[in-house]
Amino acid sequence: MSARHFITAAFLASAACSAPAMADTLRDALVSAYETNPNLTAARAGQRATNEAVPLAKANGRPDITVQPTYVENVLQDSGASVVQARGVSISGTISAPLYAGGGIRNAVRAAENRVEAGIANLRGTESAIFSAVVGAYMDVIRDESIVDLNRAQVGVLSVNLDATRDRFEIGDLTRTDVAQSEARLALATSNLETARANLIRSKEIYIQLVGREPGELQAPPPLPNLPATADSAVSVALESNPDLIAARESREAARFDRRAANASRLPTISVFTSPSYSNALRSISSNIPGFQADNSSLNAQAGVRATLPLYQGGQPAAQIRQAQARLGQAQELEIAAEREAIAQTRASYASWKAALDVIAASERAVSANELSLEGTRAENSVGNRTILDILNAEQELLNSKVQLVAARRNAYVAGFSLLAAMGKAEARDLGLESGTLYDPVAEYQKVDGAWNDWSSQPDPVAKSTRTVDTQAQKAEIEPISTGGKSR
Repeated sequence: MSARHFITAAFLASAACSAPAMADTLRDALVSAYETNPNLTAARAGQRATNEAVPLAKANGRPDITVQPTYVENVLQDSGASVVQARGVSISGTISAPLYAGGGIRNAVRAAENRVEAGIANLRGTESAIFSAVVGAYMDVIRDESIVDLNRAQVGVLSVNLDATRDRFEIGDLTRTDVAQSEARLALATSNLETARANLIRSKEIYIQLVGREPGELQAPPPLPNLPATADSAVSVALESNPDLIAARESREAARFDRRAANASRLPTISVFTSPSYSNALRSISSNIPGFQADNSSLNAQAGVRATLPLYQGGQPAAQIRQAQARLGQAQELEIAAEREAIAQTRASYASWKAALDVIAASERAVSANELSLEGTRAENSVGNRTILDILNAEQELLNSKVQLVAARRNAYVAGFSLLAAMGKAEARDLGLESGTLYDPVAEYQKVDGAWNDWSSQPDPVAKSTRTVDTQAQKAEIEPISTGGKSR
């Protein structure tokens, strides 16, 4: 089974799992962003504009037809003229078609076609980048919700500890210092909880910005299948499929055709033409010549071949060629830069993903060890071998390891998805987002590739992305912490 099919199955399974009515899956978020994200819909519109460069270039090689009707009133004439014409109409036209343009038209068309291919690759890159951002935002909300819960639980535990410490202080088992230490830790935990809540609100707002709606109860994401076994295998895929690298290659090819087209500016051009004309005096010709019979209409036509040989253009052709050469050199260097970036991004994402997996394993061990340590410290405190500060430190260590575990799981997933994106395997078709009709940039290009009608047009565009002005300001409300009949 292909990588795409594995990914598709995973995401479909995520969508099919049972969940509360307001629950969102990662697939839901990606579909919403795919359909309504303004940066993505704007990129599609920009690509459609790029498509039109091809028919514009082809138009230069097609016939040109013009018609010029004229009506004339002779308001002042020589009174001594033997023949006068009071008025008249005429219609003249020109039909011309290029036969030879030094290869300029052909190469301009090919350059435009390559820019369409580059644009399609750039559109893929935009789609992949937005999906990566959505995955990051989705996992940030899940992470920050977990951190809020952990810090809330920590506040609850420290509140219970403080109450117990005060009770023991009252009977003389503990000192005022022990109480102060408990109060300080509770204050710090409360501060950390507020910070965690602010971070959660920020993550939710970013989610709204990218997805276009408020997050519901976010479900755990599906596993990312078919991640590469080695960094080298990931790089091999990226060199073939990375959209930014493909776009750079196509842009270099377009620049190469631009260089050829520029050379045509100093070569001869040949065209064929015909110029028919018709005139009619509208029976307004009069004469004082006896026996004169006026012919009130005439029809003429010319046809021929026209050659244009540029002899001197002020150095313009040479400048155009040098400019095209420089831009070709620029495109070549940018292709190498894109290749470097694709390699570096792929290797870095692979390293981040593997490191995050190691951090997850280490953090899981740390959580287990800290749970045992806290349990032992509390037991030893009960017999007087440990202080309240020892318990507080053990509780803090446990919290830190749990937060680190939550963050590591988020980082591993985001790094894994970034790795797929760098390999060019994180787009709508790869992720199985076929619930609706996928945007097809090739089909959009084919609609205009052969267009020739001067009067064809499209309706004015209507914004497809959703606005978020009506969404509510996000909150990170928590339930009151109950401690033995008290609320904090």
